[in-house]
Amino acid sequence: MTRPILFIGFSLLAAFIWSGCKHTQAEDTEKSTFVLSDTMLKNIRIDTARLQPVQNQLRLSGKVTPNGGKVLKVYPLVSGYVQDIKVQLGDYVQKGQVLAVIHSAEIADYEKQLAQARSDQGVAEKNLKVAQDLYDSRLSTEKDVVNAKGDLAKSNAEITRLNDLFKIYRKGKGATYLVTAPISGYIIEKNINNNMEIRTDNSSNIFTISELDDVWIMANVFETDIAKIKEGYDASVVTVSYPDQPFHGRIDKIYNFLDPATKTMQVRISLDNKKMELKPEMFATVYVTYKDNDEKIAVPSAAVIFDNSKNFVLVFKDKFNISVRQVEVAKSSGDITYIQSGLQPDEKVISKNQLLIYDALKD
Repeated sequence: MTRPILFIGFSLLAAFIWSGCKHTQAEDTEKSTFVLSDTMLKNIRIDTARLQPVQNQLRLSGKVTPNGGKVLKVYPLVSGYVQDIKVQLGDYVQKGQVLAVIHSAEIADYEKQLAQARSDQGVAEKNLKVAQDLYDSRLSTEKDVVNAKGDLAKSNAEITRLNDLFKIYRKGKGATYLVTAPISGYIIEKNINNNMEIRTDNSSNIFTISELDDVWIMANVFETDIAKIKEGYDASVVTVSYPDQPFHGRIDKIYNFLDPATKTMQVRISLDNKKMELKPEMFATVYVTYKDNDEKIAVPSAAVIFDNSKNFVLVFKDKFNISVRQVEVAKSSGDITYIQSGLQPDEKVISKNQLLIYDALKD
């Protein structure tokens, strides 16, 4: 009787110990399994790996310039001295607005000529009346009437000529000439000061006016990169003033010659500027993107984790199945990274707040 009882006792003890071991193993397995919480799931971003043509990026330096088709230089039409400047650099002006007043001896001379022409007109009108009366009384010939009409026509033509000149020169009060804006826009250049002498034989302009609702970005391309550039390529422009606000456009013109000083070729990107954020002479960094014929798996650059000289991504299946995968990076181009190996098309990767998950899985 004793042996069966002992056997039953040992059997119960073994079963209890086995049951305890099994429970401990289950607890250990549960502890080692990573489950993404619903809160964390809302704070991550999941992207799908796609097979697509490799996109390259070329970085260029450049600057903001006015649209060359919307820039007008203002030159003085008469000589004289600057009496009053009505606008300053950076001011917005309307077409026809007075920019400066110039006191001019030429205008004074034209006024004198106009006064003389009007006087001659009065004399010619009287002479014509007298000649006509004498002719009607048969005291003069028809030739005298014709000559009187010719003198009146000459004086009328001179008055018309001088009035047209005053329309062109925009005569002000007295012997002054008004410099007016030929277009609406911003004063981007001013080469005039009060009491300054103005001469028409000087080739310098006194104002430059430009519309800035659209601008050009002139970017420099080194000789080694000329073959990579084509018209129509997309370009993103970043300025110091707006580092987190890229402006998007396309290369619409390539200037096919090199600057002898810098040995660079220029390309032009036209940008909308209705908000007037871009100012002429702003420094700009231009990122030109273009595609190769080669195709590789692409993921957001933010999804790639660099650790211990290796690259990893977090492959997501569901919140219970997240794994760390080592990948070989082929190249990065801006926000896109191309994977050489380690990832398959249509696999999903975590590209936001993945470092917290990576550290948890790593531990």
